[in-house]
Amino acid sequence: MTLPVRVLVVDDDFMVASIHRQYIARLAGFEVVAEAYTAASALQWVASDRPDLVLLDIYLPDQSGLAVMRHLAALPHPAPDVIAVTAARDVDTLQAAIRLGALQYIVKPFTMTLLHDKLKGYLAWRGVPRQERVPDQHAVDRLVGTLRAGTSARTLPKGMAEETLAVVEQTVVQSGTAMTSEEVAAAAGLSRVTARRYLDFLRNAQRVQMRSRYGSSGRPQHLYSRPTGPT
Repeated sequence: MTLPVRVLVVDDDFMVASIHRQYIARLAGFEVVAEAYTAASALQWVASDRPDLVLLDIYLPDQSGLAVMRHLAALPHPAPDVIAVTAARDVDTLQAAIRLGALQYIVKPFTMTLLHDKLKGYLAWRGVPRQERVPDQHAVDRLVGTLRAGTSARTLPKGMAEETLAVVEQTVVQSGTAMTSEEVAAAAGLSRVTARRYLDFLRNAQRVQMRSRYGSSGRPQHLYSRPTGPT
């Protein structure tokens, strides 16, 4: 029986960390061992629990995620794998993270589907038998390519953009309460019509859930929230 990948979620925002933890906990092949909100606590968890994978934010209050990766590289025991999850978009940070060993680099905001794909690719890469030889360049390229499994571009309806979809999804998922389309539009900086279009897409894809609330006018008010069932 294959043991699940033990994941440490590191993010300076406890709500974001909690959302990522809840999502990963529903994925087959993974279990979350802890959440950390600072570089210091992340390193303490790594030392005590030896996770297999660290989902690592770059912007942390005490040290950067890059500093955490440097500490991990200096450990006397094998370091966990790292997937960077961050709002940092500058090339210097991206290149530094890759040089320090980040296997994936996920830019916020992102959809939960993208996170699912990245973790799926990582799981496939991790599952390659260690005794298997790599006979040629084609085999090397295929092995490296498993990290990107399932991340090919999706076809969105005409006029819809992945980045806007990610903003709308995170607006709903990170909210502590159910939201109307007007509230989502205001929070995401979109028109109500645009927000409603993206919300309908997310609902049909079961990435947000909707319930109707009836008032005195008799017309239902639609409320959107993060899904509670398995993904």
